[in-house]
Amino acid sequence: MSMKNLSTLCYLERDGAYLMLHRTVKKNDVNKDKWIGVGGHFEEGESPEECVLREVLEETGYRLTSYRFRGLVTFLSGDGVTEYMSLFTADGFEGDEIPCDEGELEWVSMERLEELNLWEGDKIFFRLLRENVPFFSLKLVYDGKGGLESAALNGSPIKL
Repeated sequence: MSMKNLSTLCYLERDGAYLMLHRTVKKNDVNKDKWIGVGGHFEEGESPEECVLREVLEETGYRLTSYRFRGLVTFLSGDGVTEYMSLFTADGFEGDEIPCDEGELEWVSMERLEELNLWEGDKIFFRLLRENVPFFSLKLVYDGKGGLESAALNGSPIKL
């Protein structure tokens, strides 16, 4: 398995808001114009925790001081890509926010998340995070055009 199939995603929390990244910069970006958390692909030899700490620092300037590994998301793009994403939330961090070279960072109130241009599957894990579901495994199968075909939580299909 290649490192490009392994990634982390982190939602930093502050005052009822998540730090979201509006992906507007990269050409041919699967996430173009979508709002996502911060994170990225593993480097050789990294653990999920080492990867998320490095990626958050690189993309935001924040050093995480308190964070939780919340779940594993198996993401099938529908065009031949499978990605295993380690999902984190963080409620403690220090440092000064820096501009991100992948788009615009913005603190978005958790109540407003649904208004953003999100991946359909992200709405499912936002619900799981909100409900404080213990460590979970979520499989998301897309149709290759951005549409969510199916989802399974801890091995059981869930209604979309």
